[in-house]
Amino acid sequence: MSITEVVTQTINPNWSIFAQPLMTILQAAEHLGASRQNLLRQINIQSQDLNIPDRRFPVTTYYKLYEYAVDVTKDEDLALTVGRISFLKGLNLQLYMSTVCESFRDYLNLMPSMLKLRGDIGEVKAYREGDLVELRWEPLSSDTGYKRFLSDEILSASVRIINSLCVMPVPVVKTSFSYSKPKNMIQLESIFGRNLAFNQSYSSIFFHRNSLDLPMLKQDYIGGPDLANPFKDLFEEDNPGDQLLFSLKQSIVQYLPEGEVTIDKLAGKLNVSRRTLQRRLSERDTNFLHVLQEVRSKMAIRYLADDRLGITEIAFLLGYADQGSFSSAFKSWHGLAPRDYRRR
Repeated sequence: MSITEVVTQTINPNWSIFAQPLMTILQAAEHLGASRQNLLRQINIQSQDLNIPDRRFPVTTYYKLYEYAVDVTKDEDLALTVGRISFLKGLNLQLYMSTVCESFRDYLNLMPSMLKLRGDIGEVKAYREGDLVELRWEPLSSDTGYKRFLSDEILSASVRIINSLCVMPVPVVKTSFSYSKPKNMIQLESIFGRNLAFNQSYSSIFFHRNSLDLPMLKQDYIGGPDLANPFKDLFEEDNPGDQLLFSLKQSIVQYLPEGEVTIDKLAGKLNVSRRTLQRRLSERDTNFLHVLQEVRSKMAIRYLADDRLGITEIAFLLGYADQGSFSSAFKSWHGLAPRDYRRR
């Protein structure tokens, strides 16, 4: 039974995926000699449809495209190439993450949600296993696990990401795959090493637990990634002697990717009680929600100045559940949609 038949029978018809994952598969397949137009014809999508980044497609389209692409290119390692492209396209998001994380542990706690960034295909979650940490791929449709492409794409991108974040490398000590052992192991071993296991319950990579304390590589953003709107000037109009507001805003920036930035969490971060924080903000004629929205508004402008970041990625960095919620908030602040603001 093909993967298309499997997902048609078992997948939630409301699940959808963004355009970017489809474009990445097409890019990899084209590199291997496939015709982009022929592949699009197979999945009944017009090329211009993919130019709308916030448009969503049925997730079955994603699985069908993968199946057709592998069939046309005759390359069982296609998804390893897709994973590499996904990693490279996501580098700017990782660079921004390095500005709010001190250690690899911080990054795992704030790890970008694939459901938010890509669509309804699954999540990567971290677990402890003795002296090791497991990064496990958990697809929403478990029946897709026996096929290679999802596991290969997600794990190959994950390996490259964790080795680009820290000052020192994070070596992968073993890898497990939920599919059967392929005949050709050259590409797999070049990426994951030789300690590989197949027909496992999950596809996962494992690394030593002490890697969690490795410091993140800090980027030099004094001049900003595009030499404009540096981070250090985001709150330049604030009173430089008001350490409370400065610390609060910096903490908000750090915790935004978690999605839930509450006054209780930030009060704990600042070692004060909720009531004390409320009182001290009131003394400054403001409140927590106002400060939170101010930070989000200014960070949104900063992120939109870097057109290498997609709107979906910006929504994640600002802690919104989806792009629509971010767009609505941005309109209330600045009177137009984020995409229109960026064009202007």
